[in-house]
Amino acid sequence: MALRQIVKIGEPVLRKKSKKVEKIDDKIIQLLDDMADTMYAADGVGLAAPQVGILKRVVIIDVGDGIIELINPEIIATSGEQIDDEGCLSVVGESGPVRRPYVVKVRAFNRKGQLMEIEGEELLARAFCHEIDHLEGILFVDKIEK
Repeated sequence: MALRQIVKIGEPVLRKKSKKVEKIDDKIIQLLDDMADTMYAADGVGLAAPQVGILKRVVIIDVGDGIIELINPEIIATSGEQIDDEGCLSVVGESGPVRRPYVVKVRAFNRKGQLMEIEGEELLARAFCHEIDHLEGILFVDKIEK
């Protein structure tokens, strides 16, 4: 496992759409492990592969209940609404209020290639949306409410 450099706003990779993971191999497993180390070292709650310069649809999240690894995640249902401040490891020193769903259900593969569905509310729902946005080249600063 290793720490990876977190890409900062202004780098073109953060604005590109990530590619679907076609095969969960040793490289993807290593990426998941490295992303976890990097996220914890930076005191974050989520990290998407583009934030470490890799245009793959891979996300990790830990809002305090243990790590969640998502490969090729897609949001399949949302409900409710919340507005709260967000920040980002790629946008240091900036935060602002962003409107997100209160409940989010995601379908993704785990590191074993098993399809799963996971539902989160409040902070976890926000993290799902924030990190999956990264896979589309969208940053939270694009959604800050004025």
